[in-house]
Amino acid sequence: QVQLVESGGGLVQAGGSLKLSCVVSGSAITANTLAWYRQAPGKERELVALISRGGSTDYATSVKGRATISRDARKNTVYLQMNNLKPEDTSVYYCKLRVNDFRAFWGQGTQVTVSS
Repeated sequence: QVQLVESGGGLVQAGGSLKLSCVVSGSAITANTLAWYRQAPGKERELVALISRGGSTDYATSVKGRATISRDARKNTVYLQMNNLKPEDTSVYYCKLRVNDFRAFWGQGTQVTVSS
């Protein structure tokens, strides 16, 4: 059974930083694409960053230059470092493990609130 558990969210002032963690159990992170998504109230869930099996990364335009996705295979954990946070970054952040086009697993989410 695959499980993803996010942590690291919280309340931070604009310009601050947070590092989110996603601990994965039941599947090796290096065998799948892992991604961070976020969803603000009243908005659709959107991709923030992803890291492929091979380690290549991609970012949403809105966070490029401020976010870094990384992974630690020994801990089977994926991270999202967010710097220079803005109020518009306020969302629930979700970790996703993509097995293929038809199968994916999600964590429960962690709230990030950025105050101005």
